[in-house]
Amino acid sequence: MKIQKAALIGLGAMGVFFAPRMEKTLGRENFSVIAQGERKERLSSRGVTINGETYRFPLCTPQEGSPVDLIIMAVKDMGLEQAIADIRNFVGEQTQILCVMNGVKSEEQVAEVYGWDHVLYSYMRMSIVMKDGCADFDPYWGKVHFGEKINETLTPRVQAVKEFLERCDIPYQIEPDMLRGLWFKFMCNVGENLTCALLGIPFGAFRLSDHANAIREGAMREVLAIANKKGIALTEEDIKNQKETLMKIPFENKPSTLQDLEAGKKTEIQMFAGTVIQMGEELGIPTPICWMYYHGISVYEEKNEGMFRN
Repeated sequence: MKIQKAALIGLGAMGVFFAPRMEKTLGRENFSVIAQGERKERLSSRGVTINGETYRFPLCTPQEGSPVDLIIMAVKDMGLEQAIADIRNFVGEQTQILCVMNGVKSEEQVAEVYGWDHVLYSYMRMSIVMKDGCADFDPYWGKVHFGEKINETLTPRVQAVKEFLERCDIPYQIEPDMLRGLWFKFMCNVGENLTCALLGIPFGAFRLSDHANAIREGAMREVLAIANKKGIALTEEDIKNQKETLMKIPFENKPSTLQDLEAGKKTEIQMFAGTVIQMGEELGIPTPICWMYYHGISVYEEKNEGMFRN
């Protein structure tokens, strides 16, 4: 299997990591961004600016789609259900799907529709600032992690995606245990993303504030307890080591939830804190910090919607 044709759905902060390099490698005739309606019109007329260069990628509506070798899904959680429907015509017998979204449930949702033969586990570790259709980031800071559930040896489809990413010069990592990797990323996202959003602070605050770190680490421990109960081997050492990674993120960078709040958009709070609260209730694990995240950030959303205006 060789990946010669691909499609991307979701040209936001994760999608822009892939699109320029995929188009350059495959050519405009073999790469497309799936979009329709107002979003398609906006991307067609204005394009998207990535590191100072404006791109107008080839666009294809869901109805116009035909099977491709690889689909990358990079939408927000609230758009996943629609995206699953929108990729239907792009899924053929050999198509592989990387759903690089945040969270720990998206692969299961995609596989429920298309089957695990088409779905690989994947997630992103990166920091991209995107505002008003403009993204600025180092294309080699961060990578896509992907693979089968366990990767002691590489299956043909993992080898095919690996070879494709290398052709595109897209940084990647194949994790030995993808579930552990997904949950580690989820634990970090809950702690970092939601602390910054609730308090209105950039990543750089974790370099300076013991109080911000106390909240961040407390939330991470709630996720760790749930993961351990599910048999996923996250540890206190993982929490400790993540502090070193945070020191490398540009000081002023803001995580996605804070970017969404500042732009007046709906956030992924249900997928983050809502999921933790639900799992905690099911497993008998207290999640008070995520409870505060959930309700506090929901109030910010209500404020953005104008609920408190006279």
